[in-house]
Amino acid sequence: MVKIGNIELPNFPLLLAPMEDVSDPPFRALCKEQGADVVYTEFISSEGLIRDAAKSVMKLDIYEKERPVGIQIFGANLESMLKTIDIVEKSQPDIIDINFGCPVKKVVSKGAGAGILKDVCLMEQLTAEMVKRTNIPITVKTRLGWDNDSIRILEVAERLQDVGCKAISIHGRTRAQMYKGEANWAPIAEVKNNPRMHIPVFGNGDVTTPELAMKMRDEYGLDGCMIGRASIGNPWFFNQVKHYFNTGEHLAPITIAERVEAAKRHLQMAIDWKGETLGVLETRRHYTNYFKGIPHFKEYRTKMVTSDGAKDVFNALDDVLRDFSEYQFTV
Repeated sequence: MVKIGNIELPNFPLLLAPMEDVSDPPFRALCKEQGADVVYTEFISSEGLIRDAAKSVMKLDIYEKERPVGIQIFGANLESMLKTIDIVEKSQPDIIDINFGCPVKKVVSKGAGAGILKDVCLMEQLTAEMVKRTNIPITVKTRLGWDNDSIRILEVAERLQDVGCKAISIHGRTRAQMYKGEANWAPIAEVKNNPRMHIPVFGNGDVTTPELAMKMRDEYGLDGCMIGRASIGNPWFFNQVKHYFNTGEHLAPITIAERVEAAKRHLQMAIDWKGETLGVLETRRHYTNYFKGIPHFKEYRTKMVTSDGAKDVFNALDDVLRDFSEYQFTV
């Protein structure tokens, strides 16, 4: 059993990564139904929250069926981060996660996200003070370091643990790498194998198949796996991994009918959450991923991503089911 504070999770839990413009309540619900053990919100700006920015506040929406659910926040100003804790607590998440890993320039330029990797003392201070501010478990998601010449993740993990961090998720790249090259899991394993570490250490980066998830578990000995891009358009990935763990075999490929049904449910949940206009708009980015790889699909995709009304999108999805019902996915 793996524990984040008092939250009990199964052996080698699968965590849905916080992904901007992806990990909203409808997507999290689908992933939870398909085996995700913990889900996280999109990352939320501390400055946006204390300004009561509508987009940031809406990201605080969580639902009972998601639990355990973590709200992830980012920022570099201690006062703002502490005020954010007070706001976030009202949503009653199970976990509050600090983003010390986002490599995007607009975040890094403010000293937040991966930008804070240049100042380990500030990482430690922010974590320590946030732990003191709340009884909700504080966890951290970060990267190996700023670049290959400044990888101090072993020290960073120890220092964050010592000030009360309850779990750490580590992406196996530096900020300089962004999302290029291969993720390096070896330094993450060093953190896990450090005899001083007693909190869960989760790996992140390039887990795109059940075999790679098993490798992270068995060869690298990590406590769990945080899954991001592999779940986009494939919320079934969590069950696919668990089935492979249990049987050594792959589940049958997801059918067109199953994909259409998931896309419809995704859209309907988005409409129920944000209303038709925003629900239709913000679900567009997912359609390409649900139906990725189907030949001669451009006409259908164009209709789905340009239609402004829900009825037109649902009709387009019905057309997909009718015209591609015999299409067989290979994975």
